[in-house]
Amino acid sequence: MTDFLASEVWGFINLLAILLASLLLANTLKRKVKFIRQSLIPTPVLGGSLLLITSLIYESVKGASIFDTAYFGGNGTATLEMITYHALALGFIASTLKSAGHKMTGKAATDVFNSGVTTVSTYLLQAVLGMGITILIALFNTDVLSFSGMLLPFGYGQGTGQAMNWGNIYEMENGFVGGKSFGLTVAALGFLSASLGGVIYLNFLKRKHGFNRVDGEAGVHMYEHEIQGIDEIPMNGSIDKMTIQIAAIIGAYGITYFMIWGLCQLIPSMSGVITGFNFLFGVLAATIIKMVLKLLRKSKIM
Repeated sequence: MTDFLASEVWGFINLLAILLASLLLANTLKRKVKFIRQSLIPTPVLGGSLLLITSLIYESVKGASIFDTAYFGGNGTATLEMITYHALALGFIASTLKSAGHKMTGKAATDVFNSGVTTVSTYLLQAVLGMGITILIALFNTDVLSFSGMLLPFGYGQGTGQAMNWGNIYEMENGFVGGKSFGLTVAALGFLSASLGGVIYLNFLKRKHGFNRVDGEAGVHMYEHEIQGIDEIPMNGSIDKMTIQIAAIIGAYGITYFMIWGLCQLIPSMSGVITGFNFLFGVLAATIIKMVLKLLRKSKIM
């Protein structure tokens, strides 16, 4: 019989608790500390930074990761890797299921094309830069694998999924010890660079152009018809909106699993690449669900 206080029972819950606690603490600081509120730093970034600093202090004192203690199940780092991998795809699915409220115009299509060209160019620049740096270092340090620089465009441009998968491939097939963790680290640095760089740029625009910042902490009064439309799920129904939204997101991710599984069976040599693009398959699955729901609404079934 499993002990109720055993780490395998509480480890995952404790990990979620500390992640959410750091988010709540960051939200409190953002609301109450003036210079933090004016810095425009996103609350999740602030919460993650606080948790990162705490873990670094613990590791410097104890010599081990705080997330790999018995309190977090003994292998919290692997759990965090799993959460990081899946959270990106779930976020893309949620964004896809959200109603756009406008149609694609010619200008919008042009902007999408220009954005795509810029993204591809950035990937190429990151790949050349990453390979150049690691090859240069490998000339003086034989412990560094020259191809590890290819993880730079994966981490900075394509998110955690590709960086983690290719890091794992390098670790399993090319002897890159710790490649999986290295890939996630590169992805984390890419996220921090984008977040901190974006905050600095926003503050620059604020000083240069003097735009008015909307106070996100101020309360906004909303009428009942703005929250509950005529064609929407009633707020006092037997099942609330949030539960249905979560069910739609998880359902889309379930379809994503079968898409990825089927493609991996057809092209096993590309499984690493396919699983790394889980968020794209998630968008495809969410789009299919969105189209089905639209047809059901048109036919008055929903």
